[in-house]
Amino acid sequence: MAFMKQTRLDDRLYDSVFAGRKAEKPLPKFHFPKQESQADDVRQLVEDELFLDGNPRQNLATFCQTYEEEEVRHIMNLAIDRNMIDKTEYPQTAELEIRCAHMLADLWNAPSVGKSIGTSTVGSSEACMLGGMAAKWRWRARQQAKGKPTDKPNLVCGPVQVCWEKFCRYWDIEMRQVPMTPDRFLMDADSMLELVDENTICVVPTFGVTFTGHYEEIKPIAEALDRLAQEKGIDVDIHVDAASGGFLGPFCAPDIEWDFRLSRVKSISTSGHKYGLAPLGVGWIVWRDRSDLPEDLVFSVPYLGGSVGTFAINFSRPAGQVAAQYYLFNRLGFEGYKRVQSACYDTALWISDQIEKLGPFTFINRGDPRDGIPAVCFRITPGHEDSLGFNLYDLSDRLSTRGWQVPAFQLIDGAKDIAIMRLMVRQGVSRDMASLLIDDIKRAIEAFEKRPVAVGLTEKERGAYTHN
Repeated sequence: MAFMKQTRLDDRLYDSVFAGRKAEKPLPKFHFPKQESQADDVRQLVEDELFLDGNPRQNLATFCQTYEEEEVRHIMNLAIDRNMIDKTEYPQTAELEIRCAHMLADLWNAPSVGKSIGTSTVGSSEACMLGGMAAKWRWRARQQAKGKPTDKPNLVCGPVQVCWEKFCRYWDIEMRQVPMTPDRFLMDADSMLELVDENTICVVPTFGVTFTGHYEEIKPIAEALDRLAQEKGIDVDIHVDAASGGFLGPFCAPDIEWDFRLSRVKSISTSGHKYGLAPLGVGWIVWRDRSDLPEDLVFSVPYLGGSVGTFAINFSRPAGQVAAQYYLFNRLGFEGYKRVQSACYDTALWISDQIEKLGPFTFINRGDPRDGIPAVCFRITPGHEDSLGFNLYDLSDRLSTRGWQVPAFQLIDGAKDIAIMRLMVRQGVSRDMASLLIDDIKRAIEAFEKRPVAVGLTEKERGAYTHN
């Protein structure tokens, strides 16, 4: 009997996972498993499930990093069990976070780095929430000091990421969004001023608009708000949403004044896991001065015999991303970041040149560092939509058969009839990979010429046709 038990144990230990009991049925979907299993067996089956995801390196839809150095993976592994929020238990990790915030204040030209303050977050969305909360608290204090009501706050912005819609809904703030039009995809100074009043908690320009990748021009917006304050006494702060541009402008377009060089800019948020090159799960927000972060939002916790302020929304998050960010700041430095980001822009411009040769395409963004982030955005040239035999949704669908994730989507508001395709160029999108993409685009267009897709339907109908 003992021999039989040992034999069954040997079978379980040495059989291939695909000949064992675990592979005889699917992994559970609706019930909690009753028995434990061999670690290697379950790991293999979970890996198999993940095969069905797209290849992250071919994902040209995302702004997020899909390439990490081995050293980054090592640091992530070291810090997997460190809780970023526990500054008392992990004081040196907290010190790295403080250093990173000061480094960003320096990169963004804070007038006094020592007087600036910042924190890491799970991503730029949480950073936006913190920036918006601080702006609301400052506005409310100003209104109360003047004896004015504080029950109708509003926020003015252009085409923004959905996190700002969440912020306004969660904190009961009216969102005043400059609408897109066929000839204006961004918020400018004039359109902004039409929406601002004494109840505006802040204006949020985006330094790298999600839809097209363009930089909104922040200096003219700040100058317009300066004139408004002088002429009408309405004093409105700026929070810059630099989720992508915060790690691009300083290196590749340093002459653009968008940051703390403008005194009206009180806070800046960014995403470390986008063009900050860190692994997924880290964002940053920095205030130009400690006085710009209301004390009511800061909680004090013990730290190295003293105390340190904490003001994140999320708790219990791994410290690896922050440690990896600190590693990257020191590993690359200014010149290293400039080299990586410049390579992205060079590849984006090359892709634009190649796509321009393939059909009647009109470019919205070619990936020029003066215009925005390294995003290639284009549409079918007006007047050619019905003659091509395919639309951008068809092209996106065709490219997916080769593993490429290249989104086609419609703009919003008055520009909602405009369909564009957007390709994000990040670290890891090499010139060789870009050339493979161009080859696949050529083959896709040649296939459409031989066999048109959804011929005779309108642009809108063809879009629905390929997605249903």
